[in-house]
Amino acid sequence: MKRIFKLITVCALVLASSTASLFAQQITKFGVVDTDKVYKAYFANSEPVRNYEAKKAQFTKEIDSLTNEIKKLNEQKVKFRKEGKDTEAVKIEQQITKKKEYLTEYTAAKNAELESIKENLRKNNSFYKKLYETLAHVAESGGYSMVLSLQDANAVLWYSPSVDLTEDVISELGIRN
Repeated sequence: MKRIFKLITVCALVLASSTASLFAQQITKFGVVDTDKVYKAYFANSEPVRNYEAKKAQFTKEIDSLTNEIKKLNEQKVKFRKEGKDTEAVKIEQQITKKKEYLTEYTAAKNAELESIKENLRKNNSFYKKLYETLAHVAESGGYSMVLSLQDANAVLWYSPSVDLTEDVISELGIRN
């Protein structure tokens, strides 16, 4: 009877230790990727992004020029008011109002145009197909069970830099950062 009890105890211990090691081996490994950083690195030297940046710079320059015109007209208006030339000041005020309205409309139109170009760049399917294939390769070769995007702020509240795969993905895509 003691012998059977010892045998059952030994079997139970062996089973318990093998079960514990099996559970220890199945720990889920998570990783995170900053997809925005990968996107920027990937497209940094692409012609569409350079065109977007050039248009953005051009629009900014035009908006700054219009803003400076309004500023100069305001200075003229103040000068006319000080000199008692109210009629000229009123005319300048009308010009300022028209220029401000135009600037508002122009800025809205150009921002919408830039946003449309930016959205088209983001929706580049070939890039995302390559990104997800690369993510799968990096994750599988690194033994990761799940990779989260840092862009969804509600999903990742904290992460250790040791699980950040962003640089691995950039490297795997052949991007020089």
